[in-house]
Amino acid sequence: MRLQDLEVIVTAPPPPGWGGRYWIFVKVTTACGITGWGEVYAAAVGPKAMTAVIEDVFARHFQGTSPEEIERLFRRVYSSGFTQRPDPTVMGAFSGLEIACWDILGKARERPVWALLGGRLNERVRAYTYLYPLPHHDPARFWVDADLAAEAAAARLQDGFTAVKFDPAGPYTIRGGHHPAMSDISRSVAFCAAIRESVGDRADLLFGTHGQFSVGGAIRLAMALEPYSPLWFEEPIPPDNLLDFAEVQRATRLPVATGERLTTKAEFGTVLRSGGARILQPALGRVGGIWEAKKIAAMAEAFGAEMAPHLYAGPIEWLANLHLGASLPNLLLLETIETGGDFHRALIHGGPVWDDGYLVPPDAPGLGFELDEALARAHPYTGDRLHLEMQEAPCDWRHGNAFQGGAPTET
Repeated sequence: MRLQDLEVIVTAPPPPGWGGRYWIFVKVTTACGITGWGEVYAAAVGPKAMTAVIEDVFARHFQGTSPEEIERLFRRVYSSGFTQRPDPTVMGAFSGLEIACWDILGKARERPVWALLGGRLNERVRAYTYLYPLPHHDPARFWVDADLAAEAAAARLQDGFTAVKFDPAGPYTIRGGHHPAMSDISRSVAFCAAIRESVGDRADLLFGTHGQFSVGGAIRLAMALEPYSPLWFEEPIPPDNLLDFAEVQRATRLPVATGERLTTKAEFGTVLRSGGARILQPALGRVGGIWEAKKIAAMAEAFGAEMAPHLYAGPIEWLANLHLGASLPNLLLLETIETGGDFHRALIHGGPVWDDGYLVPPDAPGLGFELDEALARAHPYTGDRLHLEMQEAPCDWRHGNAFQGGAPTET
């Protein structure tokens, strides 16, 4: 069984665009005709350039190799160009291809991927979602209106969710960490108060940030949030300041969570050794794939940390997260987009069953789905923007900040 052919499909979800501007799917086929699907979550270059990177990594390191050689393939790519250090773009390409290898292996052995990772310890996986606007909400106002967020939280409880995430704390800028405006802190407190009143003790609050604060600014914000007991304080400082996470964690009683922008066990190991986070959030399409995430989970278990795989991408990374999560003893939560996302669900035949706030891992071979290729190809991305982008303007301490969260609708 040898890897032979590769095709890359870039699909743009239709409005409202939950999951980013586009998703990068890889279709890998063996010489004996088995097809595996993976997804790349990497956004530092545009999709055309990223497609070229994926094709180069495949031709240079994967083609002609057995999909069983996951460890060898990782070492080849991690070491390519005389590097042997985390590289989010190259490791993003590797991650999607590696996920496809697991899909192939499961199909070849007629077993689900979770069965190849040590078995299904978790029969059901507890899920959480970001709060997104309800159909009657003003989509621009939603991201800064605590009452609308509280209404959305109540609706998600009706779906069975026991945890909801929101990020009202101000803009993500290219300028690195900043102190939040006092208005951003006040808005964050208002969101926590309104959502806590809406859900009571029936759901955990997950407070999201995206690395936009300085250490001092993050600590100030955490102090204001503590009375509402959120389950976590997510990525409070930029991801390049790995040792500074420990300073934030020591200063707050809230568990710090991080990891969606980290890659490989090298970066997660630094966070764990320094005591910088209690909850790890790898994105499987960037971190190094399923096997690397399994290693990170084992390290986290030894440090008493929990796993909450991140998702702001398409359905293939979602399914990879679910198979990994089913096998983990230290799984906390798994991110999903609402109960699966309308377009996510439309793209896949098969996949997980929604069960009152939980996802049931599929029993079918491989990742347990078939991609609707015609639908994926019918929604090509034709723009020139990146999957997600940060704003160039600084935080506005005088007039307040307006932002759209992580849900761009323009192309």
